[in-house]
Amino acid sequence: MKNTKNFASRWGFILASVGSAVGMANVWGFPNKLGSNGGGAFLLIYLLFIFIFSYVGLPAEFAMGRHAATGTLGAYEKAWSTRGKGAGKVGGLLGWLPLAGSLCIALGYAVIVTYILKALVDSLVGTLMTADTASWFGTFSSTPYSVIPYHIIVVVGTLLTLYLGAHSIEKTNKIMMPLFFIIFLILAVRVAMLPGVSEGYRFMFTPRWEALKDPMIWIWAMGQAFFSLSVTGSGMIVYGAYLSKDEDVVGVAQHTALFDTIAAVVAALVIIPACFSYGLDVGAGPSLLFVTLPTILQDIPMGRLFAIILYLAMIFAGVSSLQNMFEAVAESLLHKFPKLSRTAVLAILCVLCLGIGIFMEPISKWGPWMDLVSIYIIPIGATLGAISWFYVMKKDELLAAVNTGSKKERGALWYNVGRFVYVPLAVILCCVALFMHVAF
Repeated sequence: MKNTKNFASRWGFILASVGSAVGMANVWGFPNKLGSNGGGAFLLIYLLFIFIFSYVGLPAEFAMGRHAATGTLGAYEKAWSTRGKGAGKVGGLLGWLPLAGSLCIALGYAVIVTYILKALVDSLVGTLMTADTASWFGTFSSTPYSVIPYHIIVVVGTLLTLYLGAHSIEKTNKIMMPLFFIIFLILAVRVAMLPGVSEGYRFMFTPRWEALKDPMIWIWAMGQAFFSLSVTGSGMIVYGAYLSKDEDVVGVAQHTALFDTIAAVVAALVIIPACFSYGLDVGAGPSLLFVTLPTILQDIPMGRLFAIILYLAMIFAGVSSLQNMFEAVAESLLHKFPKLSRTAVLAILCVLCLGIGIFMEPISKWGPWMDLVSIYIIPIGATLGAISWFYVMKKDELLAAVNTGSKKERGALWYNVGRFVYVPLAVILCCVALFMHVAF
């Protein structure tokens, strides 16, 4: 099993990390947030936060995983133990919260990927191209246990790709991620041929400067940047554990952010101009993927082919994100309970995900579950991680972990950006999310 513990190449690691980051946050969340929060102004703010988080937040998680040589629980224990053995035990306990976040969002993600698989199959057989899309989506999304076979395929299929650890994650993402980019570029070219799309492009790339005065646009852009890069205080730690000590974590983090941002923008180039062309609401939420886009695809030449291409790309995005969430939990459990085999851990995750996830299949249950995770668990996990690396862990040890394999030493500047910019931003996001949930 030696080859399961490390990625074989730098690009394999980057593509796996991009795969984790590229998911519903890019394909659905980013166009939705961009459309609802000022278009070009939101994009500028989002890019600012992506730059900051890829410079300090994401490299810190990669570095901590590599430093601890394991996943979430071991990384928190390692960071806190720099303040003493007792503190290390506290850190190990705190690590369960962001780890729970990875598992909880995986449960919800598996349901939405299940719906996408259903859409792909119905596109292949042609049902989706003739149906009233609102009725089609409403029928299976509001009926309990209506897509159980698809759910089993998604969960079992994803877990099987994890059987050989880092090696199999790398191999699948080397196929899925290039195909994802190619597919969405094809879709973007096709959408560019629709009438009236120029308004959509202007909306995306022409900032309304007055929108920069709205603090909520900054908050939404910051939250989207955290979510898009998969900086959750858990998931990227486990990929860092599989990273060679010869690699520069800041460099690979910035490459990951670059490709993740390209994926988000290309997805927006598919969805936003198409919605403008058809006069549809770009902030339509879940129905955007299952009602709005199929309606557009029904109306264009070769729509069935493009529907198949679209949903296939989205399955790649969803499965690659699920891989990261499941692997974060699996690696931590293997570290905590060394007598367990990888097969046993994956079997436990399979039972948990299917057992709990089946009861979330109606969209009425899935929505509140994902809101709970995104509002509470993920922001708190990201904040807990940021504080652990930049305030609890000793500065010299964190810098040593970050500088391993780097030809360019990161020192006071890098550390201070993390301590006085990145951490306050994480705390602000966490507090605002909690306040908004209580107030509204």
